[in-house]
Order: sequence, then structure tokens, then C-alpha cells
Amino acid sequence: MATIQPQPQDDPRVEIHRVVEGIFRDFFRDQSLAIHTETSAKDIEGWDSLAHITLIVAIEKKFGIKFKLAELQEVGNVGDILALIQAKTGK
Repeated sequence: MATIQPQPQDDPRVEIHRVVEGIFRDFFRDQSLAIHTETSAKDIEGWDSLAHITLIVAIEKKFGIKFKLAELQEVGNVGDILALIQAKTGK
């Protein structure tokens, strides 16, 4: 009997990544911007502390969640942000 492999559209992590990438693209006004789990502020021109706060607020609004300061202090890259969203949304 064949096993069914999960498809990307069935994986909530893929959808979270797609939405967050859209937020980044809109914020940085670059529709070709591709983010990966390892992407960090040093990889994107203009991702400074003010941009970081604005991105976090946009993510919180989009997903209907709130991050704690202690959680945000541990964020070092996009993968950390995605993991926090997944934990907060239960997806």
C-alpha cells in the first residue's frame, strides 16, 4: 500500500512562510524578495531595528497573535519568526 506524502499546500508551515514572505515583500517594496529560514537582518538592506518592529507588528496583526518581549529577544532570523508563529497559532 502506498503512503500519501503531505503536499506543500497541505503543510501549514508552507502557508505561514508564504504569508510572512508577502509581508516582507510589501514592507520592503520588492516583490522578488525571497526569504528563507536562515535569512536575517544582515541579508536584507533596510532591515534595521525600526523595520524589525514594524515587521513584527504586521505579522502579529496578520496572524492575530502577540509576541512577548522575551520571545522576540531570541529572534535571530526568519526561521525563528516562523517557529514563533507556528507555536502561537498551533499550526
